[in-house]
Amino acid sequence: MRVARLPPSRRVWIFDLDNTLHDASVHIFPSMHAQINDYLKRHLDLDDEGANAMRRRFWELYGTTLKGLMRHYGTDPRRFLRETHEFPELRDMVVHEAALRDALARLGGRKLIFSNAPRHYVEQVLRAMGVGRWFDAVYTIESTRYRPKPALAGFQMLLRAHDLDAHRCAFVDDSLENLRAAKRVGMSTVWVSPRAARPPCVDLRVASVLELPRRVLWHAR
Repeated sequence: MRVARLPPSRRVWIFDLDNTLHDASVHIFPSMHAQINDYLKRHLDLDDEGANAMRRRFWELYGTTLKGLMRHYGTDPRRFLRETHEFPELRDMVVHEAALRDALARLGGRKLIFSNAPRHYVEQVLRAMGVGRWFDAVYTIESTRYRPKPALAGFQMLLRAHDLDAHRCAFVDDSLENLRAAKRVGMSTVWVSPRAARPPCVDLRVASVLELPRRVLWHAR
């Protein structure tokens, strides 16, 4: 992996959040999907089946339900994000590995978050995990002007906003579509997945972010 061969001071690690740094599938995603379905039922007069189908279809087509709603219905993104990302008990819902802080501390280089989620949610999750101090910047759906991954525009805006050279960056995500986009803009790619296969768009596969410090050290030799 190209980034591993750079001195630690020149490396930049850009992390996705959900299902990359923590397991959102257990508690958070089911709640989020229910909130989105409720939003669709309230604002578009859909029943349960119709709301669920629309949410899934837009996510598959556009990467987020929000992008589909903005394109087809002119939805106000701020209102949508406010009404679909409410987690009063978030601290109890976040599932993460206790050794995450140590792994981030041992991973040399600058670190950023790039998430399709809204800023208030991302910051709450980072606080719940106690890892906010390790990240120099948080880039969210608002930062991309509501153009989510895997759209190339979001990646390009992040690089310009933080004056980054893509060839010094490694993008870490659980989504192959997002990794393909990162590869297209010139980043190295790390796939967080339990699968054994390594698709062409992936430079390094890890089952957990906890593996990164050790694997990077091996690649740097």
